[in-house]
Amino acid sequence: MLTLPVVRLKKGRERPARAGHPWLFSGAFDALPQVEPGSLCRIEDASGRFIAVGYANPERNLAVRVLAWEEVEDVTDLVRSRIQAAVALRRSCVPADTDAYRVVCSEGDFLPGLVVDRYADVVILQVLTAGMERLLDRIVEIVIEELAPRTLFERSDVPARREERLPLRRRLVWGEELPESVEVYENGLRYLVQPDVGQKTGFYLDQRDNRRRVRSRARDRRVLNCFAYTGAFSVAALAGGASRVTSVESSAPSFELLRRNLALNEYPEGEIVHGDVFDVLRSKRSAGERYDLVILDPPAFAKKRHQRESARRGYKEINLQALQLLAPGGELFTFSCSQYVDAVQFKMAVFEAAANAGTRAQLLAALGPGCDHPVSVSHLEGEYLKGLHLRRVELGASTR
Repeated sequence: MLTLPVVRLKKGRERPARAGHPWLFSGAFDALPQVEPGSLCRIEDASGRFIAVGYANPERNLAVRVLAWEEVEDVTDLVRSRIQAAVALRRSCVPADTDAYRVVCSEGDFLPGLVVDRYADVVILQVLTAGMERLLDRIVEIVIEELAPRTLFERSDVPARREERLPLRRRLVWGEELPESVEVYENGLRYLVQPDVGQKTGFYLDQRDNRRRVRSRARDRRVLNCFAYTGAFSVAALAGGASRVTSVESSAPSFELLRRNLALNEYPEGEIVHGDVFDVLRSKRSAGERYDLVILDPPAFAKKRHQRESARRGYKEINLQALQLLAPGGELFTFSCSQYVDAVQFKMAVFEAAANAGTRAQLLAALGPGCDHPVSVSHLEGEYLKGLHLRRVELGASTR
């Protein structure tokens, strides 16, 4: 067994860790040893009984992240087994006509602070915490062995690293230079991804199943895709036979890739609107326009806990505007990726919007990410993507 510094929990504070929660905050400990951020440690209860192995960062309120709930003999073997299990899951559940997906999903794959995304033969690595930073060399070796990429590129340039006092980093790790764009397949459709400049690692991989659902509901419908980014929902709607698609995006750099993705699949551009989505929705409502299918996939409205209430108001307002644009029988696909707005809070904001819009709506489905974005049932904070599929109904008087 590894000989590790001990971090001991206060009496009565061991229950979450024993139940499998991977986060332990500084207030749960009497004191933390003076170790380098990211150092492995042995977690014990107040009586000295073993609970787990994790890595500590005494400089943060989120002081310890759990790696294993059993004794560890070799941390490299542990990481290798977790990555191999993650790869096996994707091979079993990602569609055969898809070569873009998340390979390792941090706490969801029991490797907190590590994200690995695959785009065809290009693999993108994100290291978010000091603990994973210390294991990086071993992670790189394992990823190359398991995935055999043509290019392994690191996009560790996210704000979470600043909280860990780590430098932001973007670099080629192994293999050929990263191309300007990578062509991938998702549900048989073609997309161009720019992993070094795009949001997340260049593509919203977590929306794959929801794009397939939109595709199945789009035939002969007028579609409004808000926060279109590089047009993945627009392409999916056109693949489903949409009669017309309007794509709304505020980021000018995304426009070129949006157009290229439409052209790559030989679809017409339709209407592409550059502007603030809130303003565009109000303008279209004033103009009397109606749509049969509206998609709302905004960036996170709450990136900090104190922003939760303003985010809830934002979700209520934007869904109110969208519902008022729906024709009778029209459908709304609406999403939140705000970690600090949970599924119940998001649902209530949307339901309040429906009431204020004076519409009657049916909830057809609650939505989330695909199987390549698993969530540990002991770590519901990982359930960041929430979605609802609603249908607007008109209840006329009985004809009997």
